Amino acid sequence: MLDKEIENILAEYNGNNKRNKKKTLLLHACCAPCSSYVLEYLSSVFDITVFYYNPNITSENEYRYRTEEVKRLIDEMKLGNSVKFTEGKYDTESFFDLAEGHEKEPEGGGRCFACYRLRLGETAEYAKKNNFDYFTTTLSISPYKNAEKLNLIGKELGEKYGVRYLFSDFKKKNGYKRSLELSEKYNLYRQNYCGCIYSYEDMKRRKNLCSDS
Repeated sequence: MLDKEIENILAEYNGNNKRNKKKTLLLHACCAPCSSYVLEYLSSVFDITVFYYNPNITSENEYRYRTEEVKRLIDEMKLGNSVKFTEGKYDTESFFDLAEGHEKEPEGGGRCFACYRLRLGETAEYAKKNNFDYFTTTLSISPYKNAEKLNLIGKELGEKYGVRYLFSDFKKKNGYKRSLELSEKYNLYRQNYCGCIYSYEDMKRRKNLCSDS
């Protein structure tokens, strides 16, 4: 669905109608590595503003470091159009509120789905207030994220706020592989957990299991 929609947009705005204004896209970014391929792929089609909203990252030092990596990537990467950056509110309380009662759930369960909704909801609201044509997220490039669930939530929020959601599964067509290549090219910091304290503890447990085996 994503590729077909982008091809239609390309045909409409880049084909025989180059004088037409490109559509605007608010792109929720979870981190620089995941953003790399998505920006490469979409920047020739859209005028993009990267929206960094990730209150799930519960270490402020980690949050700030990841923020600066996204900014650096935008500055250094050669892209089809200029890409802007804006940062949402860093409010970890909103994440802990949704996680209450779900602390023991495994990664990829209900807590994560609620986190998707939190971040996409803020993105959709910002897109509505600032008159963007589309919104979407880089999250679907991760092999650990549920693209089908992300798209269901995105569709629902797009209907709620009256902004078109750009359906995505950016890991397809070697998107994840390309993000690894770009991460190496730009020497991007690749974290080994999503950012929340629960994923951090899960990462430590997995490391301990590997070291014991």
